[in-house]
This record gives sequence, C-alpha cells and structure tokens, in this order.
Amino acid sequence: MSIVQLSDFSKKVIETILKIPAGKVATYKQIAELSGKPQGSRGVSWILHSSSTKYKLPWHRVLNSQGGISFDPTSRNYKDQKRKLEKEGVVFNASGKLDLKKYQWSKRPTVKRSQAQPRMFSKDGTR
Repeated sequence: MSIVQLSDFSKKVIETILKIPAGKVATYKQIAELSGKPQGSRGVSWILHSSSTKYKLPWHRVLNSQGGISFDPTSRNYKDQKRKLEKEGVVFNASGKLDLKKYQWSKRPTVKRSQAQPRMFSKDGTR
C-alpha cells in the first residue's frame, strides 16, 4: 500500500472547492486561479475526478467556462450533477447552461503587488 502525498496545489484546490456555497458554482479555471495556478484547469478536473469521494467535495458545483456541465448530456453523471444543482436552486436554460453572472461564486483571486514594483508614494501620500 502506498501513501500518496498531496501537492500544495491539490490541497488548495480541495480547500477551495469545499468553500463553494450551495446554490453557487465555480469554473475549473476559477478554482485553478484561486489555488495559485491560473493554467491548472485540467489539474482541477483530475483532482475532482480522483478526490471527490474521499474528501466529500461538492463536485457538482464546478462547471466549464461556458456555465455548462462537462459530462455527456446522456450520462448518469450529467443528470446527477444537474439534479444536485437544481436542488440547490440553480436554473438551467434550454441549452443546458446556467447564467454565470447570476450563479457564479463571486470569490476571485487576490492580486498581490509584486515586490519588484517600486512604491511610488508612502502611506500618507508623500514621496
């Protein structure tokens, strides 16, 4: 039996997904950005696939960037995800997508000022 250590990114992804409130959704890209790897959308998908059960992740709250479910519409997973979201009050349009402006979790990554950038003014506004 091997023990798998989670990477810092994996830990952050799991922590972030656990914070998505009921009735809201996040995109794979949004989770990747919040977890410190803006290009890590596929990694988020893999972590969801491999860890949702073990960490009791609300996997159904993570969608693609168009506000759609990534599973094939005829699959059991698609129907299960859609049912769970509808139970939380999320409404899908006729094409199977939801309005991200209305349902997307408002959490965004904090932008940190680079240490390399010079400070133009002191806190009191003087140079």
